[in-house]
Amino acid sequence: MDATVAVTAVRDAGPQTIAIEFEAPAGLDAEPGQFLKLTGVVNGEEYARFYTLSSPGVDDTFEITVGIDPEEAGPFSEFLLELGAGDTIDIAGPFGRSFYEGEPRAVVLAGGPGVGPAVGIGEAAVADGNEVAIVYRTDAPAHQDRLEALRDTGASVVVTDGDIDEHVAAAVGTDAAEQVFVYGFEGFIDDASAALDAAGVDPDDAKAENFG
Repeated sequence: MDATVAVTAVRDAGPQTIAIEFEAPAGLDAEPGQFLKLTGVVNGEEYARFYTLSSPGVDDTFEITVGIDPEEAGPFSEFLLELGAGDTIDIAGPFGRSFYEGEPRAVVLAGGPGVGPAVGIGEAAVADGNEVAIVYRTDAPAHQDRLEALRDTGASVVVTDGDIDEHVAAAVGTDAAEQVFVYGFEGFIDDASAALDAAGVDPDDAKAENFG
């Protein structure tokens, strides 16, 4: 669907990271792990970028998480950073097939900005009474409060800035109903695939989203 939505809140989510909450338009049905296209006009030029849902679904609102690197941020990133409650932006979607569908056990491997779908899937799984394990590789953790809240529910959450092989091996199990999700940039996708293969899990069975 295409819609114009209003910002309801902008929150600091960690180092160089913000979470933007929008009012959900009627009829928007998106699951954690899917992504939306955001479009805006900056200095007379139209920009469009894709962002993965970081809320556990869509209710009255939905959320995306945006990483802002001051040295690499382009005009659209700066535009998003300046948004405030009441501002509007155009969206389209949802897109993507690598999303949570109520699997009894979810293992989420997240690199960098992959933390957005990781916390969304984690919270959705916990709300459904399902199991979740998250392995998050970063040197600048975001959404630490939400990750800690997931730990408090009994979810397995590992945050590391190093090798993930050992953590992936500990997270995956033998449950036939388990689903592995992988989100991050290409280098992380490659590392996660290698770690899954070493742990005896076929990487092709994972639901993966490459951020570029």
